[in-house]
Amino acid sequence: MAVILVSLCLLGIPCRYQGDSRSCERVLALKEKHTLIPVCPEQLGGLPTPRNPSERLGNRWISCTGEDVTEPFRKGAESTLALAELFHCDFAILKAYSPSCGKGMINDGTFTKTRIPGNGAAAELLLQHGIPVYTDEEDWPV
Repeated sequence: MAVILVSLCLLGIPCRYQGDSRSCERVLALKEKHTLIPVCPEQLGGLPTPRNPSERLGNRWISCTGEDVTEPFRKGAESTLALAELFHCDFAILKAYSPSCGKGMINDGTFTKTRIPGNGAAAELLLQHGIPVYTDEEDWPV
């Protein structure tokens, strides 16, 4: 049995920026054999739901209104890492393309849905600390 850190929105909880979820049946099925640790890095960082959409622009996170939300994104990433370490998570399954959870490809900061190579704040911090990260669009080791 694996202990898996999972984006809360993939479990059907309406925590995304527009107040909806992205329930993923493949993720939900994992609860039968594995321990799932749910997280929403943006909420852990203190951002409300709903909230203005944000994107990564270099080493900053900016909302569509131009507000710099870097600190809540960093705080949420740090809290996510703390939970992963506390529960000895084997790996994480996070929401693809998210400014917090995206791995490999994220939006480019122009709010035009243009994707570029990169990671969200939480995914990047987890990877830096040796915790494998997968997205809901990838194959997982279980």
